[in-house]
Amino acid sequence: MVGETILHYKIIEKIGEGGMGVVYKAQDTKLDRIVALKFLPDDVIREEEAKERFIREAKSASKLDHQNICHIHAVEETEDGKLFISMAYYEGDTLQEVIDKGPMKLDEALTITNQVADGLNEAHSKGVIHRDIKPSNIMLTDRGQVKIMDFGLAKSIAGSKATKAGTT
Repeated sequence: MVGETILHYKIIEKIGEGGMGVVYKAQDTKLDRIVALKFLPDDVIREEEAKERFIREAKSASKLDHQNICHIHAVEETEDGKLFISMAYYEGDTLQEVIDKGPMKLDEALTITNQVADGLNEAHSKGVIHRDIKPSNIMLTDRGQVKIMDFGLAKSIAGSKATKAGTT
């Protein structure tokens, strides 16, 4: 996909991959800004339940306007059925990458913990439970700000069940 233009996004580079998506850095040519695009993987794009969960992720996260939560711009679908979320792009490292480099100072760890707790508190106050908080889903920007990412397993307190009985 690198080098392709999808809708009004020019794909620059692949920046990540997980069970529910492949993430690319892209240029939004309409608004002239860098964004991150999370695409539903090709192997699950035909599963209606996966598409519904992906859209639910976008809806859950888009309700949240907080300094410690990744900002969602849009959920889009191409003519050929590729589904993706457009979100803010942040320069920095995941908390997992920081941890892998070695021990943190206590004050740094407490600052990160407080920002994560503040973001989760905001999500909970809006009825959204993240359900997948882990170091790889927490971005530390170059400005020292925490951004909670990947609401793929999020559940709305008022919404329907996001997982089937007997599954995790």
